Amino acid sequence: MLAPNHAGASTDSKLLRQEAGQWLKHLRESRKLTQRELAERVNINYYTFISQIEAGKGRVPPESYHLWADALGVDRVDFVKSLLSFYDPYTYRALFAADDVAQKA
Repeated sequence: MLAPNHAGASTDSKLLRQEAGQWLKHLRESRKLTQRELAERVNINYYTFISQIEAGKGRVPPESYHLWADALGVDRVDFVKSLLSFYDPYTYRALFAADDVAQKA
């Protein structure tokens, strides 16, 4: 069985990647880090990759989530949950919707 074709899904994904990029940029700037400094901290050879991620044209590679969280001085679990909410909102809701409801109660 093939997955259903969701009209607008690629547009939604693009917008969410852009929101993730803005969130990451805000974290970086609030820590007073340049793109080059962040790239060094997360073992990326080209700081332009940071620019691409912040512009929503790329994603943080999952294998380096821990490096990014540490470089930005945020809790690793919170960092991954936040990225998941942007990069895969369906999985995020499946995993954490009950947590969100419990926190609001």
